Amino acid sequence: MTSPVRTGPPTATIPAEPFATRLAAAVRLRRTPACIGLDPRRDALPPAIAASLGPTSDPATVAATFARFCHEVVDTVAPLVAIVKPQLACFEALGPHGIMALASVIDHARSRGLLVLADGKRNDIGSTAESYAEGWLGGAWGTDALTVNPYLGLDSLEPFVKTATARHAGLFVLVKTSNPGSRDFQDLETGGQTIYEHVAAGVEGLAATSAAGGRYGAVGAVVGATWPRQLDALRAAMPHAWILVPGFGRQGGRAADVRGAFHPDGLGALVVSARDVIFAHARPEMNAGLADAQWQTAVDRACRDMIDRLASETPAVALVG
Repeated sequence: MTSPVRTGPPTATIPAEPFATRLAAAVRLRRTPACIGLDPRRDALPPAIAASLGPTSDPATVAATFARFCHEVVDTVAPLVAIVKPQLACFEALGPHGIMALASVIDHARSRGLLVLADGKRNDIGSTAESYAEGWLGGAWGTDALTVNPYLGLDSLEPFVKTATARHAGLFVLVKTSNPGSRDFQDLETGGQTIYEHVAAGVEGLAATSAAGGRYGAVGAVVGATWPRQLDALRAAMPHAWILVPGFGRQGGRAADVRGAFHPDGLGALVVSARDVIFAHARPEMNAGLADAQWQTAVDRACRDMIDRLASETPAVALVG
């Protein structure tokens, strides 16, 4: 099996509208804030996909298998959701072959009309930050948005904000992450506020400025579904920011936990599920009555279940009416 290659060139032209505007339109069109994570893992692949892998398969074979799997997931969820989120580490672990697989997956998602959010949590200072921004924000990779780490300081975000604004791309800045260890540093207090509250204030400032008088700016935030109380407060603290909410499903976040991330009209939040959807063949309630070759049907069922739960337990119900 050969390494996958790009199916076509990345988008070279700047979109006509800012990312936040395009995202809101796509969420309204699909009538859901669901975002599907593309996190391929060898030990979790459906049997029908994993069958091509031997116990010692080379990186090129694994990368091609990951690309095939993600392409089929994309084909399944494209009619249902507005955006997908490839986890870059899953592909980078395979070296050059994984990078080519990632490029193929991004191109395929865009060909199916999906927005693509690259989850790499990138950042650095100076020209290095500029290079990250140049490549990931509407650049050679052809992605629409990128997750970034703010802990080098607000000046490290400036190259990303500048490029995102110029190219109508988007950023999602880590504010309060879903893992339990986020308490170790993000919850520390200084100046009467936690560090994550200080970060949120910086994000809101950048979001408001890049909104240019509009509702949402180019800069959003990442706040885990595992922190419902903090979600309530952070939504109020960042009115101009879209909030990306990971941790839904397998990590313990429930639909009721993410209510606070939304504005009343159902906008302002993207709720992420990866493993619960893409590996739904491993969930008995989703895989009931299916043969191994029908694993995409389990993905479809899990995606629709997520959409239904968000519509019934959060302000996302406003998108359905």
